[in-house]
Amino acid sequence: MMPAPTAPTVEEKKSGLTYWAGRVLQECDNASAGFAADPVHDLRVAIRRCRSMADGFLSVDPDPAWKQMKRLAKPLFSSLGELRDTQVMLEWVAKFSPPGDEVGRDLTAALLHKESHLKTAAQEALAAFDREQWASLNEHLAERTGKVPLEGAVFQHLALERWMDARELHRRALRNRSGFAWHQLRIGIKRFRYTVENFLPQRHEKWSKDLRNLQDALGEVHDFDVLRALILAHPGIHADERSRWTTRIAEERRKRLDLYRRKMVGRNSLWQLWRDGLPGGAELEQAALEKLRTWASFLDPDVVHSQLVERLALELYDGLSHCGILHSNLQSRRILQAAALLHEVGRGRIARDQPGRHRKRGQKLIGKLEPPLGWSDDDMRLVGALVRYHRGALPPARSAAFAEIDPKRRSELMVTMGVLRLANALDEAHRGTVHDIAVTAKDGAAFINGVGVATFSREAERLARARYLLETACRRPIVIRMRRARANAARPPRRATKA
Repeated sequence: MMPAPTAPTVEEKKSGLTYWAGRVLQECDNASAGFAADPVHDLRVAIRRCRSMADGFLSVDPDPAWKQMKRLAKPLFSSLGELRDTQVMLEWVAKFSPPGDEVGRDLTAALLHKESHLKTAAQEALAAFDREQWASLNEHLAERTGKVPLEGAVFQHLALERWMDARELHRRALRNRSGFAWHQLRIGIKRFRYTVENFLPQRHEKWSKDLRNLQDALGEVHDFDVLRALILAHPGIHADERSRWTTRIAEERRKRLDLYRRKMVGRNSLWQLWRDGLPGGAELEQAALEKLRTWASFLDPDVVHSQLVERLALELYDGLSHCGILHSNLQSRRILQAAALLHEVGRGRIARDQPGRHRKRGQKLIGKLEPPLGWSDDDMRLVGALVRYHRGALPPARSAAFAEIDPKRRSELMVTMGVLRLANALDEAHRGTVHDIAVTAKDGAAFINGVGVATFSREAERLARARYLLETACRRPIVIRMRRARANAARPPRRATKA
């Protein structure tokens, strides 16, 4: 794995959403003066950087402004793309044309005519681009980016997802070798490159040269495919001339693919180098959980409460397992941990006079999540069911929340649900006063001891009710013995809310 993050260099400071959103506005001015090839390219790069960052943050931040920002720039980005493709074709025709070549002259004339029309369309798209809204959206979003640290587990997880997508496209391209497959592979590698460049600067410093060279090589393969199709479709080209051009194009195309294969095929390929620099094993498990934790932090109005419930739930689960009251299961434990972290994500927009709705909304939000690496759709359904019934009425026998869950997993789920309900009840008032939880077993019963609740209080009465499901699922009596904290005991800080 990579070393711990170091202080940013001068070059690294030319990064981030604020920098690239500002560059978009600067490059708009540069491109508008004639839409020459280089300014058009630079503007597209700046927009693509912002859109790439939006894709990265969308995986953990549900703020709709990310999608709004992408939609706002899409018409301009698409219009510039067509123009840029035409300008690239003009450059290749110029490189492949010997002096006085009639084919090159005819192709250049046709491409210049097309470029003229596309410049007009690009000018209209640029005029329609709302710069004020762009600046406003990015000012709002830039405040949210600091919540997810560069080089952190969330972005390492994202980079691994991009690596896996690109790796699969690599296999497809080697298998069918079509122009479309190579083009899709180029897009996959480009997405991986931009993810590393935007979010993992230390890795980018080591990998940037190879990533750029590979993207350029595959980009030129696509350019050659487009140029070949242009020549085959262009009327009036003599067969001998067409053959000469297509042969030259095929030779150049093969050189780029040979370069790609040298670097990317075999035991010592760059694929393995990149994979070794991304999380695996226990680190990947933690990265997946951190992705869920970060997503929840953007929605949960009381993150401190959820973190305490997470800790209490794991202490209860591990304590009951150690005493032999329940059978420990790593998969069930991580599902319990995720549900504890996510159990309040539905509260954000739910009024206090609508009891229970936040649990249904939380389950619905979790159902829309893409499972982290190593997690399945079934795992996320279990998390959603726990969130739905972490308090309140018990799940009915024919609950829709359990319809798609395997019967064996349902019985395990009832145990973890009982643990979560009790852990949540221990901090139901969101005061953070409960601590020193310990679980012991004696004479067939489980004893849960702790500090933070007075023996004769409404909180103690709620705890007695909350233990019911756990007691029933474990088929053991559960005795809760809590005592009030000392008056002079230090109290943890409360109500640290989301950013």
